Amino acid sequence: MKRSTWFAFVLVIALTLVFAGAAYAQSGTPRTPTDDEVNAVAKQLYCPVCENIPLDVCGTQACAQWRDLIREKLSQGWTQDQIKQYFVDQYGDRVLATPPAHGLNWLVYIVPPLAILAGAIILYRAFLAWKKPVPQVNLSEATETVGDEYIARLEEELRKR
Repeated sequence: MKRSTWFAFVLVIALTLVFAGAAYAQSGTPRTPTDDEVNAVAKQLYCPVCENIPLDVCGTQACAQWRDLIREKLSQGWTQDQIKQYFVDQYGDRVLATPPAHGLNWLVYIVPPLAILAGAIILYRAFLAWKKPVPQVNLSEATETVGDEYIARLEEELRKR
């Protein structure tokens, strides 16, 4: 009885290995990426033909072909960064939705916060100036002194003649 039990155990393990090998061979087929996976990459790229239109919403035939290319690259196991670098190599940095922070592109990251900070400082100083009370001037005294000076000079000029 031991021998038949041993034989059954070996047979079960052999069959398990055969079916596992068949299942493993099937998983090697390239899977088709979903539209969401393709759009996740396409959202990070701009159409090289159309200006300022993300690749995931552009309706041109060229953009449809580029989305198919992204799908193909994803099915081959490429990462998002590798696909973005492929498009940068083909069309330059202008296809990236977020420009890389080198060269003059770093100004995109520095200038807006500085402009907002400068605007906040200007507004703060303007609000402080608006809140200061304006000294009240008595207009009757001011016109009397101006009028008196004018009359005195006029009389002096008339005396000279």
